[in-house]
Amino acid sequence: MKRHGVRGLCLLVLPVLVGCAVLERARSSWWELERGPSGQAPDPATTPEAVVQVYAARAVSWRGVFAVHTWIAVKPRHAGSYTRYEVIGWGVDRGWPAIRVNRTGPDNYWFGDRPQKLVDLRGAGVDEVIAKIGAAVAGYPYPASYRTWPGPNSNTFTAWVGRRVPELRLRLPPTAIGKDYLPGGALAGTTPSGTGVQLSLYGLGGVAVGWDEGIELNFLTLNFGVDLTRPALKLPVLGRLGAS
Repeated sequence: MKRHGVRGLCLLVLPVLVGCAVLERARSSWWELERGPSGQAPDPATTPEAVVQVYAARAVSWRGVFAVHTWIAVKPRHAGSYTRYEVIGWGVDRGWPAIRVNRTGPDNYWFGDRPQKLVDLRGAGVDEVIAKIGAAVAGYPYPASYRTWPGPNSNTFTAWVGRRVPELRLRLPPTAIGKDYLPGGALAGTTPSGTGVQLSLYGLGGVAVGWDEGIELNFLTLNFGVDLTRPALKLPVLGRLGAS
């Protein structure tokens, strides 16, 4: 009984601690926060093979308590630099495009938060994956639209690419709010990893079941679930609790 009580207390306290840490970061002036390379993307000068990486980092300001920002970086074989694709809301209301290319480096800190690497593909066959990613980016249905909640946002974009490029086996964290927003108001679709199916009501509610995702319930964009292949709980604010 005591053990269960301690676990329950941890589940109550941990979200508060995470929220406090993110809010402390949010109180800093955004231009003062770390935005340099995190050292996770291999140097193109010494890495001739093709590379695809997907990253997630806590969003800026209060949004970081609940959500992450995600992006995709690619480097074709023998290329001397990366191309970074992401969706950003800043300036969209003034006519700027939502899709930004090479706004910064492939693995840079996101305003003080070191990104987590979600995908790392290298070598044979990856150039073909990069071509499919380029086609998916070009076909994104909201190139000039952005809405923080429930979408379309940066995570809607990354999930869109994942669904069209199943070779990524993209496992987006439960804190990737917007990933469940299915373009065109669709009520059903594949999961971002391409290994399951999901039902979604404009990203505000639904359920997803997949080999890579496990079981996820979406309530007002907050995800609750269980990862079965890599045992873990999926919770709002905290993200995954379990095997990495």
